[in-house]
This record gives sequence, C-alpha cells and structure tokens, in this order.
Amino acid sequence: MSLSTTLPLLLGIGGIGTVEIIVILVIGLLIFGRRLPEVGRNVGRSLVEFKKGVKGIEDDIDNGSKPATAPKLSDQSVAREEVQAAADKMHAPGGDRPASD
Repeated sequence: MSLSTTLPLLLGIGGIGTVEIIVILVIGLLIFGRRLPEVGRNVGRSLVEFKKGVKGIEDDIDNGSKPATAPKLSDQSVAREEVQAAADKMHAPGGDRPASD
C-alpha cells in the first residue's frame, strides 16, 4: 500500500458512514431548528442563481464560437449609395428631364 492510500486510513478520515451522517443531521437540526425551512429556501435560491450563472457563461461561450455575421451597412454608406445613384441618374442620357416648351 502506498502512502496516499494508507494516510487517510491512519488519520481516521477514510470514509463517512451512516452513523456519521446521522450525527451531522442531528447537529444541523439543533443548530438551525426553527430556521430550517428558511435555510432550505435560501439554499434552493442560491442553487438556482448558480445554475443561471453557469448557463449564462455556457451561452456566452457558445455564442463566442459562432462565426460573426456580416456587418450591416452604416447610415453613412447607405446615404452615399443613394447620392451616387441620384448623381448617376442625373448624368445619364435621356434621364428624367422636364419637357421644355
């Protein structure tokens, strides 16, 4: 047997049995007593918040690994295209010219 397997047995912390669990539960009842429902609710809320946090981190990681979509045209580039189209229309032969009398 190696030191890593014999040391816990020598120190008496090898495993936890039924008697130890019962003692821990009795001590918990003595300490928390009337506040036990409140403690249970708080533990439940804490677990829910923790799971939400982990889910949020997982979503951020998943969204970060997806390729970015093509950037949208800015308002300035859209305006530039509209001005260019209007200029091309004005300079085109036979464009929208008013009829002269």
